[in-house]
Amino acid sequence: MEDAAKSMSMPRHRAIAQSQFKQWYDKRLALEQIPYKTTPDGPIRRRWWREIDPALRRLPPLLKLLGLYSPGRANALNISLREVMVELARLPACFDGYRIVQISDSHLDLLPELSGRMATLLTGVSTDLLLLTGDYRDSHKAPPEAGLALLQPVIKAIDIRDGAYALLGNHDPAAAVPILEDMGLTVLLNRTVTMTRPGGALHLTGLDDVHTFYTDAALAALQASHQGCRIAAVHSAEVADLAAEAGIDLYLCGHTHGGQICLPGGHPVVSHLFRCRAFSHGLWRQDDMIGYTSNGAGVSSIPIRFHCPPEIALITLRRAK
Repeated sequence: MEDAAKSMSMPRHRAIAQSQFKQWYDKRLALEQIPYKTTPDGPIRRRWWREIDPALRRLPPLLKLLGLYSPGRANALNISLREVMVELARLPACFDGYRIVQISDSHLDLLPELSGRMATLLTGVSTDLLLLTGDYRDSHKAPPEAGLALLQPVIKAIDIRDGAYALLGNHDPAAAVPILEDMGLTVLLNRTVTMTRPGGALHLTGLDDVHTFYTDAALAALQASHQGCRIAAVHSAEVADLAAEAGIDLYLCGHTHGGQICLPGGHPVVSHLFRCRAFSHGLWRQDDMIGYTSNGAGVSSIPIRFHCPPEIALITLRRAK
């Protein structure tokens, strides 16, 4: 009765928002309990990563014996700000030069000292938009607070003008949402926000994770009608084809860590993608849509990288001439 009274007393749009969030939250909790992944192509009932991940976590002693652990860990801590320029045909002139800082896959509970390095790297950086594209912790079993707390100095280091937005990745539980929002982030769960300036608008559609927790609400959010230039922020590239069909102009994602352990030349050994596997790192194109898959800031399973440096992306939007 108390919850019902609160809903009746609050403005109607807030009551609707709370109702929609509860529907999402209940569905997400249910998906977190089932022993398989839900994807755009249907359920994948074998979670092979749960079998491989424990084996990977036992590798450090062997890597130390081979003399590979220390250089691999040093590589993982050698994070840089990667500047990316993207030209968009439908970008309004008033958004020419718009800057987005994208931080993906920080997994800071696995490599906590990376937090300070990220904060130092971003100190004094000005951006129009901060976009966090998921996977804030590494352990699927540990509470999310530890990894999320390490994000706070990173966020505070940046000068942000238009807002700070976050998504959930496949490592992030529904319980992470209120923690992220308490940090001043707006969590986009299959919905769109619009930035406006005199002379035009820019639409940002953020999805819940589509690698493990896909629902049709994600596709509905992509297909919603929004006139003008549109950016999709998704944890992984796995709905890139659907986004291009929906008229998205720019698709920003992470998830793959660029491979994390790559062959010389940065060629990933494993993409960690079920679909759209060609889009595992860097700039790419699907039809008229441009995409960017970040190498990610952190590491997963083991704190090493080879031939795949960690990054925070500073993306500048330009109006195509």
